[in-house]
Amino acid sequence: MATLDQLQEYTQTLTHWLRGRTLGPELETELTAEFGPDSSWFQTVKALSLQGMDSGEFGSRTAGNIRYGRLIKATDTTDGFSLDMVLMDTVAGPHHRHPNGEVDMVIPLDPDARFDGTPAGWKVYAPHSAHSPTVTGGKAIVLYFLPDGAIEFS
Repeated sequence: MATLDQLQEYTQTLTHWLRGRTLGPELETELTAEFGPDSSWFQTVKALSLQGMDSGEFGSRTAGNIRYGRLIKATDTTDGFSLDMVLMDTVAGPHHRHPNGEVDMVIPLDPDARFDGTPAGWKVYAPHSAHSPTVTGGKAIVLYFLPDGAIEFS
């Protein structure tokens, strides 16, 4: 599971950076400046995500056009963030609420793919927000960073 170990190492850079920050849409600009789609960090995490999905190491569960799985539990090492990875293909996922917020890294696999309207980059939801995660225009991988691993499905 070298890919998962590598992914955890890289994502710890992000969770350390997120520690203590207020989650909300205004954070998207800061994330893009620090960890944007053109950054080497983003490109490395993208490559590891693709490798893990292609090998079957990530996304072992399926529901229709969705492959998903929790890869990393929320611990002190991850600054209290869990990491889920989802591969979606032009589909709406199950409605859920974010008790503590949600930080999403969007990796389009098709040029027109969007996650909740967002192309490659970041989507951030404030605490107590809710949505039905939706990918349009093709396939995308989304990494969900959840404070305390908290998510409530409707």
